Amino acid sequence: MAQFVDWDLAAATAGALSKSGPAVSYDEAAQVVSELRELTEVAAGHVAEYTGLSSQTVVPPVRVVDRRDWAKVNIAGLQQVINPLVTKLSGDKQPGAFAEAIGSRVTGVQAGTILAYLSGRVLGQYEVFSGDPGQLLLNAPNIVEVERKIGADPRDFRLWVCLHEVTHRTQFTAVPWMRGYFLGQVQAFVDASQGGEHMLERLRRGVATVSDALRDPESRASVLDIVQTPGQKAVLDRLTALMTLLEGHAEFVMDGVGPEVIPSVESIRTKFNRRREGGNPLEKTVRRLLGIEVKMRQYAEGHKFVHGVVERVGMDGFNKIFESPLTLPWLEELGDPDAWVARVHDARPALD
Repeated sequence: MAQFVDWDLAAATAGALSKSGPAVSYDEAAQVVSELRELTEVAAGHVAEYTGLSSQTVVPPVRVVDRRDWAKVNIAGLQQVINPLVTKLSGDKQPGAFAEAIGSRVTGVQAGTILAYLSGRVLGQYEVFSGDPGQLLLNAPNIVEVERKIGADPRDFRLWVCLHEVTHRTQFTAVPWMRGYFLGQVQAFVDASQGGEHMLERLRRGVATVSDALRDPESRASVLDIVQTPGQKAVLDRLTALMTLLEGHAEFVMDGVGPEVIPSVESIRTKFNRRREGGNPLEKTVRRLLGIEVKMRQYAEGHKFVHGVVERVGMDGFNKIFESPLTLPWLEELGDPDAWVARVHDARPALD
């Protein structure tokens, strides 16, 4: 049956366009993979001790990937989101006719182009779409490339990255309802979509917009242009609040643990932040279109929120945030830790 995206072509395009990564010998590559696996376990111990959170399920081993493998895993995950959305939008129309109208092969090339770009930037990811409870991915070529570019001690930098990514794994495996809640919000976004060919066309243009930005840094459009309905906006607010919390929590943990176990952490953080903020105009345009700039703001805003809550009620008090979806922060509370404390703890903490 024809589809909105030719996923096989997307995978082939991502594989063809993905850069090979930094030059390493076979022995060096094997050493990197081995050390990342080891440091994942080291980081897990530190994260559990610092946060007081421990996995409530069997945790699959970390998967150390290259750029092409990363793209393949994410294509599998995207299918879990895009295919149901297209089914809902197409309604009673014949899928083949819709796919023919919007050009699944064109969209496949565009999606592959986007994933090829991202595959060269992402250091790690906790991928939740492809299976329960999800799987931690570490993108070895990107980790080696960045540590070389910023002149970091390899073991220190790798442990630093693992602290962040293992915190994400802990969030989804120590909080039994987290994955279901996240996937439920994605489904709610699909359910809030308005059917019709016009929406399918907006979705296709959203993919095309990002693909075109790789060639045209003057583009001012955004993939968020496809978000049209009030229902979708409400779901997006909840997802934004959740992701800001999770990213900020991971940043808070890596900054809290880092000085105790990573000798060069201060230098790493300074150089890495400088790299995050840099980039040529094309890089900055694509980051904005893909939501990467929003994600960068989430790191800072989320970190400030988590720090503010822990400062007021301690780590155990902060962990009340993971009791249920009702205790998650509202979007407007992210800038006001006192408001969350008052709502969830039912009283402002006493002043010393």
